[in-house]
Amino acid sequence: MLFPADITAKAEAVIEACRARGLRVATAESCTGGLVAGALTEVAGSSDVFDRGFVTYSNEAKMETLSVSLDVLETFGAVSVAVAWALAHGALQKSHADVAIGVTGIAGPGGGSEMKPVGTVVFALARRGDDPEKAVAETMTFDPELGRTGIRLQAVRAALDLLMPEEAAPPAP
Repeated sequence: MLFPADITAKAEAVIEACRARGLRVATAESCTGGLVAGALTEVAGSSDVFDRGFVTYSNEAKMETLSVSLDVLETFGAVSVAVAWALAHGALQKSHADVAIGVTGIAGPGGGSEMKPVGTVVFALARRGDDPEKAVAETMTFDPELGRTGIRLQAVRAALDLLMPEEAAPPAP
């Protein structure tokens, strides 16, 4: 098993819910390095739902592959709602997906700052045809004590939660 059981279960639930709604999914990942796509494609039959994944680790890759603007990167930084939003929308534009998630963050152990400490991860979810102002974005800060792998796995869990279609999501506790 490549992923912990809870991640596999979340990925299965996302695939099943998206399949039931006829939704195709794309991912645009930086700090997770393709782990969200990996979790989704770990599920047998995921090709019914998963369109493609983009791993755009460097700023150059973000600009060249998903058309993230240099102005956005320089103004807000690679770890920002603006960049996560641009990643998600770029993935929609470069795919046949109905929904895309953008993930960018600082997995550590270095690279953090007072404003953006290690463990900061930003997510954005975009749906084809929605008003861009309706994009869902969230910033989370995971405990740096989890270490690089732990932060990345927590980010995968959060991304899968965001990918769950709203009407299929379990009620909040």
